[in-house]
Amino acid sequence: MAPEMSAQGDDSAGADVAAPWRRTAPEAITHWVYLDNNATTRTDPDVVRAMLPFFTQSFGNPSSSHDFGGVAAGAIAEARRQAQALLGGEQADEIVFTAGATEANNTALRQALTREGRDELIVSTVEHPAVLAVCADLEKHCGVRICRIGVDGRGRLDIPAYRRALGPRTALASIMWANNETGTIFPVSELAKMAHEAGALFHSDATQAVGRIPIDVESTPIDMLSLSAHKFHGPKGVGALYVRKGTKLHPLVRGGRQERGRRAGTENVPGIVGLGAAAALARARLVEDSTTIARLRDGLERALLATIEDCFALGDVENRLPGTCAIAFDGAESEEALLNLNRAGIAASAGSACASGAIEPSHVLRAMRVPYAAAIGALRFSLSRDNTQAEIDRVVDVLPRIVAASRLGSPFAMRRRDVESTA
Repeated sequence: MAPEMSAQGDDSAGADVAAPWRRTAPEAITHWVYLDNNATTRTDPDVVRAMLPFFTQSFGNPSSSHDFGGVAAGAIAEARRQAQALLGGEQADEIVFTAGATEANNTALRQALTREGRDELIVSTVEHPAVLAVCADLEKHCGVRICRIGVDGRGRLDIPAYRRALGPRTALASIMWANNETGTIFPVSELAKMAHEAGALFHSDATQAVGRIPIDVESTPIDMLSLSAHKFHGPKGVGALYVRKGTKLHPLVRGGRQERGRRAGTENVPGIVGLGAAAALARARLVEDSTTIARLRDGLERALLATIEDCFALGDVENRLPGTCAIAFDGAESEEALLNLNRAGIAASAGSACASGAIEPSHVLRAMRVPYAAAIGALRFSLSRDNTQAEIDRVVDVLPRIVAASRLGSPFAMRRRDVESTA
């Protein structure tokens, strides 16, 4: 899967002005292996084809009364039905289009606090920053009480603690459907039922789950759900908030009457059409794709665990997304490993980040209490339907040498060698 990083047949000055990235392309790599699909997926060519007419032909404003507007409005209505079908919703109007899951999360969290007498939110310690940062802001500036529920070493929620936290002041419990780093899937249906027993609403950030595992909101008693199109081969910059019929929604973005007054602003018609097309493709291919992707993931994981010493899989390996493989390589440094993977034409991600000149484990790995020496060597490989067995074989061939090289200069690996030499 080679990224389009060079001009294709058009090196005119005009093209360079419109697309300056063409002039800053890195050296070509014959074939890239892209294993960072939890960050974003490639937009499917069929999705791109569905979007194109709404840039230059059917470009009308959906709120306009003429035919140009009518065509655009009709396309949005079809995309709403396609999103509804993927989620298993009862009515298309339960879908509110947004600029992405971050906006959808903000809307869900903030609007829940409008309920009289309820000023507390419950979240997990491993939520995406799109949830945790909102909660921190509400806690600091609005006096909202935030109850953060921990997880165990496999990333599973502390259910008894969650149950104890629910009370008469709980406005909303927001627990992700699946974790973006480990792939661990949460028991959303059970958690939603407990929230309702306490009179609270339940929201799930399902960004990583939608289009990858079956979701049926009609049989799952959640009130709201967030998603982003670019996680299931749709375009970036567009998402949706599912709002169950009967749930009051106070808009985060105010202005016009778009989205039935629930989200103001002229609709991103091409993006919404792309979301709908991606949803239709995901629904049609869900069973086949998830089976194939899980098989490739399992093969990758087995091979790496068998060929590289002192490493272990992260998360709940019995209950996770089909395409997520997170492994901690004890004594390695993930940033260095990622750099060398990138040089080899392999794109992945890390469970750590450089903060103030030091490598720090992610908040997810800290919450799981992964030992520091292992956490800073954590790598995440996230697969999609675009990946092949040949790509998996290439990673298995390259990574052992990269991990070994990273461990050579690591103080943790050096300390282990010193201990072993004196034993």
